[in-house]
Amino acid sequence: MAAFLAFSAQAALLAVAVAVFMAFYRIARGPSLPDRVMGLDMIGLMSVSVVALVAIATGQEVLLDAALAMALVSFLGTVAFSRFIERRGRRKE
Repeated sequence: MAAFLAFSAQAALLAVAVAVFMAFYRIARGPSLPDRVMGLDMIGLMSVSVVALVAIATGQEVLLDAALAMALVSFLGTVAFSRFIERRGRRKE
């Protein structure tokens, strides 16, 4: 069972790495600011999942606390970017 869990964690880390590159592409290509914010949000989510997967693979439960803290900070960053975009849109009208 432990070998299957380790293999699954490694496969998931590979999938997350591919998704990170795709999110970087979205940030670089845009075309709009909300697209770039979504890319940053996805990278934040994927960094949380990397820490959680490492916690599962190594059995270190303390890393789950770090993943939770990272998720909260990522959420607050997304809310701040969203408010910035909303206020910026009001000025143009």
